[in-house]
Amino acid sequence: MPRYTVHVRGEWLAVPCKDGQLTVGWLGREAVRRYIKNKPDNGGFASVDEVHFLMRRCKGLGLLDNDDPLEVALEDNEFVEVVIEGDVMSPDFIPSQPEGVYLYSKYREPEKYINLDGDSLTTEDLVNLGKGHYKIKLTPTAEKKVQKSRDVIDSIIKEKTVVYGITTGFGKFARTVIPISKLEELQLNLVRSHSAGVGKPLIPERCRMLLALRINVLAKGYSGISLETLKQVIEAFNASCLPYVPEKGTVGASGDLAPLSHLALGLTGEGKMWSPKSGWADAKYVLEAHGLKPIVLKPKEGLALINGTQMITSLGCEAVERASAIARQADIVAALTLEVLKGTTRAFDTDIHAVRPHPGQIEVAFRFRSLLDSDHHPSEIAESHRFCDRVQDAYTLRCCPQVHGVANDTIAFVKKLITTELNSATDNPMVFASRGETISGGNFHGEYPAKALDFLAIGIHELAAISERRIERLCNPSLSELPAFLVSEGGLNSGFMIAHCTAAALVSESKALCHPSSVDSLSTSAATEDHVSMGGWAARKALRVIEHVEQVLAIELLAACQGIEFLRPLRTTTPLEKVYDLVRSVVRCGK
Repeated sequence: MPRYTVHVRGEWLAVPCKDGQLTVGWLGREAVRRYIKNKPDNGGFASVDEVHFLMRRCKGLGLLDNDDPLEVALEDNEFVEVVIEGDVMSPDFIPSQPEGVYLYSKYREPEKYINLDGDSLTTEDLVNLGKGHYKIKLTPTAEKKVQKSRDVIDSIIKEKTVVYGITTGFGKFARTVIPISKLEELQLNLVRSHSAGVGKPLIPERCRMLLALRINVLAKGYSGISLETLKQVIEAFNASCLPYVPEKGTVGASGDLAPLSHLALGLTGEGKMWSPKSGWADAKYVLEAHGLKPIVLKPKEGLALINGTQMITSLGCEAVERASAIARQADIVAALTLEVLKGTTRAFDTDIHAVRPHPGQIEVAFRFRSLLDSDHHPSEIAESHRFCDRVQDAYTLRCCPQVHGVANDTIAFVKKLITTELNSATDNPMVFASRGETISGGNFHGEYPAKALDFLAIGIHELAAISERRIERLCNPSLSELPAFLVSEGGLNSGFMIAHCTAAALVSESKALCHPSSVDSLSTSAATEDHVSMGGWAARKALRVIEHVEQVLAIELLAACQGIEFLRPLRTTTPLEKVYDLVRSVVRCGK
């Protein structure tokens, strides 16, 4: 018998249908009838007949025709929404689709797999897993390690040994011994009580990264999770069943407890969950729609799922990959600006950088030479001012290798640290199968990724700071020898006047965001957890700073391309002309 999951005013209702010839309108009326029946005040309606509504799919939000037969309009187990006429939803209402879901509008289940062993995941791999490009498999070696660690836990329970988090309470309750009969209840209670985060849910890409990274850590074989449960987690990932994980609430020690608890809660069939097929719905319905069963937590498994730095690290992984991309683009944009401002390439001479051999500085200077010096396709713009009387350029042009260079070196340092963290066991207690024992320690503390991501924000911000100053030079006629604000009819048109203001506003905002969150610590858990990393905020604000850098450099790129229009018919080098052509393929000239 077909069954549909219907969303009515924040409630999810399972509605079976005996006859496929019944219509979409019937499904809506039946869902509303059940909604009214469940409400003490009948939901504010006297009867179903007075309710006027539209029906739409949760996936893609496409409207449905109420007269269409269900067997034609919908698939079995499809998720739909009743939109009641006149309803005004609270701005805090969880939408059927999360922010950024347009990226999933053409989602196709991946066919390729990444084999996880807990030791070799890269930042590029994790970003690709987040984008839905791969499913996950465990290596045979990882499966054996997981099973051996679980055997240690089973032995502890059999022997009734007192071990933190397995046969005791947590945090301040570490000395409270729990009866054997309540060990499974202990784990579920842990997940429920720690699911206390707030804020918007992670977008699908970030939730997939978080889930994939937790799987990788569990695959190391130091967490004590059973192979059966871990395979259930992997099945949920491969089906893109993503729990509701609020972005705020972690202090980064003892690990990212709140977000990872929300992640685990959805896997147990509680709370909300999202998939490309269903949109947001109750987790149990989403799992059922994909043929999956909720996880039943065994002793230690709740703790194994929630104790670690994976929220900080997965967001940090995205941050470092985006920072790497925008740092490369910053060199291209700055080179184009230098051409428009008729700067010299002498400052990028190999010998200058050889005597101050920072890797990033040398690399950036090489990129500038590659873009600006071309014997085969020389710049007509550069040739036009070859014999000018200018000796040297402003720092924002001349010092790009030094300023952009340290940003590149910062990214390289952070990437190395984050890669180590991706493949680290961050639980407590740790299960050492080779020794047949568990040991309590502090690998859950997020200070390493927190400090690194604070450093990344500071380092990458400078790309926006120097870019904003180059935008000023492009817009200021006394500095650029171009029309004011890069517009030919100044006064009638304001040109890039306010685009520059936007860049200045973003840079100023980022200055505040660059204050390190990891210099702060607040004691929690009744002073048991008396020093924390605040790494969750370090990761989130690093991403915001990087977004600002992307936006400021985009403004500079548009301004530089506009500046080139005033130098025509002269042409720049072939690589930079290709950049100009790419920009003009999406943004027309506006002289």
